[in-house]
Amino acid sequence: MKPEPFTLRVEESVLQDLQRRLDGVHWIPELVDGGWSWGADLPYLRSLVAYWRHGFDWRARVEALNRFSHFRARVQGTGIHFIRERGKGPAPVPLLITHGWPGSFAEMTRILPHLTDPASHGGRAEDAFDVVVPSMPGFGFSDVPTSSGTSVFAMADLFVALMAGLGYERFFAQGGDFGAGVSTALALGHPSRLLGLHLNYIPGSYLPHLEPEAELAGEETSFLREQEAWYEQEGGYSHVQGTRPDCLSVALQDSPVGLAAWIIEKFRAWGDCNGDVESRFSKDELLTNVMIYWCTGTIASANRLYVEGRRRPMRLARGQRVSVPTAVARFPLEAPFPPRAWVERGYDVVRWTEMPRGGHFAALEEPELLAQDVREFCRKWRE
Repeated sequence: MKPEPFTLRVEESVLQDLQRRLDGVHWIPELVDGGWSWGADLPYLRSLVAYWRHGFDWRARVEALNRFSHFRARVQGTGIHFIRERGKGPAPVPLLITHGWPGSFAEMTRILPHLTDPASHGGRAEDAFDVVVPSMPGFGFSDVPTSSGTSVFAMADLFVALMAGLGYERFFAQGGDFGAGVSTALALGHPSRLLGLHLNYIPGSYLPHLEPEAELAGEETSFLREQEAWYEQEGGYSHVQGTRPDCLSVALQDSPVGLAAWIIEKFRAWGDCNGDVESRFSKDELLTNVMIYWCTGTIASANRLYVEGRRRPMRLARGQRVSVPTAVARFPLEAPFPPRAWVERGYDVVRWTEMPRGGHFAALEEPELLAQDVREFCRKWRE
């Protein structure tokens, strides 16, 4: 494996096509009492598209992203894009951070300086990391799988090989959303390679092995009821993407506004923003994330990961558990989130932090809080 420096760029023809589509949006009829309760709020979406068309500077955003050190490498036949930022400290240790859906590698750029240069951000130099942030296969500037089977377990195998190719035989893993699934798969399949595991989400398909006589605590039964209710009310996206994703994806790949509506509604619903999405995420941040999906044509391959998750869920067999020391950071607006007792049935939880604020996109919403928790956890397990 030979990593090659990589520069983010998008062909001018792609941007010209985007502008043409933004100029010719076929808007749906508006309900006067619709708001966000029916999906994306149409007045907000119209204002966002106007900014997208006339105010958003994609080239400036690409220039900012290119200030990080980007690479691509061929790993077991798959092209992987990743950021690799070296730590500024006496003995940085490697940390792999994996994003989820509908995020991207760009979601992690706010937290990177807190991890690579903690002394400049209220931390200690000896807590520095060499940080690797890959784009999962099928996302961003990594290769798109051309056949089924690229589950979080397959990605874990690729990332172990990626880290070894970078000279990191042992490393920490951190993740939320699908990134938590990849990180957990790393801990299950390659425990000797991990120094520790830090999660701000528990994989949605996670199910510990339960003996027939097992008794659940009250908080566990409450969680299972709440989880079922949440998926009934909020899980339509997951059901579509986990059953027939390509029907939806054809539409999303054909319409940038449809793509933005699908993605940004989740930032509002899952972020700790009290209904005001721009109180947490700027227009530029929201549109940068959408643009990564649009310009790389990866919404279909990203959505297909939900099918892969159904085909190979995170269900533990008898005697199987995550033996790697695990820290969990629970952000209050991340839902549904299992109680510690449920998580401890399958993970070796040595640290549990109840965060005061933040939601699903923790690295973007609360980079200082998340970075501090990662640093404090990893301090004990550094080699």
